[in-house]
Amino acid sequence: MPRLNKFLFNIRSIISLNDQISLLSNNDIQRTFSNFTGNQIISCVNYFPKMKRGQCHIYSYPYTLNYYHNITNNFPGGLFKRVREISLYDEHPFEYEFFIEIAQAFPSLRKLSLSNRKGQKLKNSKMNYPLIEYPHLNDLELIDIHKDYVELFLDNTKTLLSDNLCLSVEYRPLRKVTNNLKKDTMRFNCAKVVQLMIPAKFKISQRFKAYFPHVKISQFY
Repeated sequence: MPRLNKFLFNIRSIISLNDQISLLSNNDIQRTFSNFTGNQIISCVNYFPKMKRGQCHIYSYPYTLNYYHNITNNFPGGLFKRVREISLYDEHPFEYEFFIEIAQAFPSLRKLSLSNRKGQKLKNSKMNYPLIEYPHLNDLELIDIHKDYVELFLDNTKTLLSDNLCLSVEYRPLRKVTNNLKKDTMRFNCAKVVQLMIPAKFKISQRFKAYFPHVKISQFY
């Protein structure tokens, strides 16, 4: 296959860490593709000790798919104009600068799923960060996460969300970051939500309906 080095590809592999003695580095992966010409080959290796697994993602750049899953803090960057859907996961915190980079890298983003239980270490930093903007985002999933990320996305002094947003979120962190649905900096983005998915065990109060004035509520078990 003499033209193999001209192909476009996207490979994600999962590695169990239970029996691994030596772990591959990103440099090890790059050496494998040293003879490839044409499109740039990007590799990203991540290890998750708590889950006892590793992940290796290799793709040709420019990226041609409309999704990019399991992005971590080791995200290699770039511009992904075709990507409409992404998911973010890590065992280390996602800080403010990471979300700025994600918003810039995926300008056509429509769906974002976030999973991270580690709270931000720099959330009270006095750095003058720009507003994070997701102009086309209409589907936001904040499930299995620390409350810091609910605050980051819903606080209109930090993030500007698009109108007609579908939001999936755990009710407990939502209640905490909104100060039991009283915090004014959350009202602007919450008013943009038109569909909200929350666990079925929570009763929907009048205060809740006032905080999300345009929402159609779906509850899940």
